[in-house]
Amino acid sequence: MLAHYDVIVVGAGHAGCEAANAAAKMGSKVLLVTMNMNTIAQMSCNPAMGGVAKGQIIREIDALGGGSGIVSDKSAIQFRMLNRSKGPAMWSPRTQNDRALFSMEWRYLLEQNPNVDFWQDMCVGVIVEKNKVIGVQLAMGTKVFGSSVVLTNGTFLNGLIHLGEKQFGGGRAGEKAATGLTESLVMLGFESGRMKTGTPPRVDGRSLDYSKMEEQHGDENPSKFSFSNTQPLQKQLSCHITYTNERTHDLLRTGFDRSPMFNGAIKSSGPRYCPSIEDKISRFVDRERHQIFVEPEGWNTVEIYVNGFSTSLPEEVQFDALKSIIGFENAKMFRPGYAIEYDYFPPTQLKHTLETKPIENLFFAGQINGTTGYEEAASQGLMAGINAHLKTHEKEPFVLSRSEAYIGVLIDDLITKGTNEPYRMFTSRAEFRILLRQDNADERLSYLGHRLGLVSDELMQKVINKQSLTNELIQALRQIGVSPNEANPILVNKNSSPINQQIKASSILTRPHITLEDIKQMSDQVVNCVEKIEKTDPLAVEQAEILLKYEGYIEREQEQAEKHHRLESLLLPAKLDYKKIKNLSIEAKEKLNQIQPKTLGQAARVSGVSPSDISVLLVHLGR
Repeated sequence: MLAHYDVIVVGAGHAGCEAANAAAKMGSKVLLVTMNMNTIAQMSCNPAMGGVAKGQIIREIDALGGGSGIVSDKSAIQFRMLNRSKGPAMWSPRTQNDRALFSMEWRYLLEQNPNVDFWQDMCVGVIVEKNKVIGVQLAMGTKVFGSSVVLTNGTFLNGLIHLGEKQFGGGRAGEKAATGLTESLVMLGFESGRMKTGTPPRVDGRSLDYSKMEEQHGDENPSKFSFSNTQPLQKQLSCHITYTNERTHDLLRTGFDRSPMFNGAIKSSGPRYCPSIEDKISRFVDRERHQIFVEPEGWNTVEIYVNGFSTSLPEEVQFDALKSIIGFENAKMFRPGYAIEYDYFPPTQLKHTLETKPIENLFFAGQINGTTGYEEAASQGLMAGINAHLKTHEKEPFVLSRSEAYIGVLIDDLITKGTNEPYRMFTSRAEFRILLRQDNADERLSYLGHRLGLVSDELMQKVINKQSLTNELIQALRQIGVSPNEANPILVNKNSSPINQQIKASSILTRPHITLEDIKQMSDQVVNCVEKIEKTDPLAVEQAEILLKYEGYIEREQEQAEKHHRLESLLLPAKLDYKKIKNLSIEAKEKLNQIQPKTLGQAARVSGVSPSDISVLLVHLGR
């Protein structure tokens, strides 16, 4: 008979691993239930972490004391900082990872915590008494009791795999679907829906001709995700880029009549920003080619992930089309791509803590909430694990605001707006993205993680030291003067207006196209200051440059964030009947009654609620 647990986590994907890790680190006794102990933290789709906005999320998870950044660093085979040509709000770290090593490192991390127990079985239902969850029912008849339950079921809930005209149940290729749980939750009053995602074929790297492709190297001086003492890569594997062509498109079209995307077999919504290859050539008929990223799956395997070629067409059509791509003429396919439909639960049924509104102490995280992506899932798992622990031990909940973290934007979007297609994070979704940069995630969030008990004293001191060094360099650059003789040769070379009197180094740095490296060429004093800081913490140098260069933008955004906080501080009464408030629009009454926003700020973000509706609510609140 299994013991009583503080937190039971169902599912050991990215969300489940983060949830179990967080709750256990905070002191809860945790049971992690998974259908297969050999697929913990499986990278079901591409073997990569981070990317645009997603890299910021991994940095935030790490700053709060989560595991994804550490595991990503330890399993990385390539590191790239994306969008370096743009402003720092857009810089996004990304790793290519060893799929097997990633899973192994996550399992090792969890096994190091004595508060984590494991159990292999399928969860078929939750046990509820008086609208409060008290445990889970497992397929083999076992009942496990716990104070809180976190469901992170990924694509397994009634998963249905589509491959051409063939359909078969499964949560991933080669793994069975999870049945019973959706029905159990619907019986409890939850609303469910269906979503769809897909994956491309995998091929034998030995059969590809890389000489015909563009090689994509990692960064020359690679960084890493974690702010801890993980090591940057010393060697890296290259990725490659090639393209489809008209012949590829013609071959793919021969299977359209058997495509579940087009013949009505798939009725659910797929990810808008990651369409299948058949969807691309159908929607963008004027495009002569589409980019294909050829990504290695690890250090010690020849398997290749064909990124950009997600498909559910019959396998023979996939194979013929693949062989028409430059460099793929002799390709051998290991396994075909496929689409998968699965159940999800509209996230408007959740609180900001990710606890469900209908059932107390029950939390949802990951694709069960309608999101797509490892990073989105991991961040929700972290937050659900934290709040499950806090709820179990009768402590105050932990919620991040939109101006504190991309994680706050993600959860607020889900809870307030809901989603009817797989939700993916973008920098454009964050209205305070200059504040929410990847480089300052530790300074934004580590003190919160430390307060929760997830960040060690040693790591917290490292953040404090970085802030101190950053401020020291900023003050030095504000004081060091640069003469026209020193500055003008470099300014003219950079097409920047020359100066006619001595000015501070910090002022020159604010000019477009002028970098700290340029300033170092103008002044030995600057060189000495920078080198002194760089020896201790190179990240403090980067931070100082960003803070000085974008000072005006940062200050303006901070003012906007403070206005946002004022709206957020106006609390709305719990269980307010909006139908009784005169002058609210019919749509606002309906949406606000359904979502029951906690603050006026959240109410203002609900789809269908207009500024005039907010004015009505202000009057109702006596403001």
